[in-house]
Amino acid sequence: MKLAKKKIYNIIFLFLLAISFIYLFFNENGILKYLKAKDEIKKLEEEINKAEIKLHKLQLEIDSLKFNKEKIEKVAREKYHMLKPTEIVIKVEEY
Repeated sequence: MKLAKKKIYNIIFLFLLAISFIYLFFNENGILKYLKAKDEIKKLEEEINKAEIKLHKLQLEIDSLKFNKEKIEKVAREKYHMLKPTEIVIKVEEY
């Protein structure tokens, strides 16, 4: 009789333990959701770091265009096809 009661208590204990683990993993605030959110936070932090690096590079580009005459001239020539008054355009076509 004692052995049967002990077996029943063990089964009930294991059942309750299993239910507890299922609840911990699969409820709306469970461990799986926590791990997914943690992974998403890590990805967002990486995107923020990339955006900050890009922002810093663009800020350096803006500063160089404000104060560096050679840079201003290079952009004017390459992007806007501007010339100095004494220059002549010669086009070379390749076959």
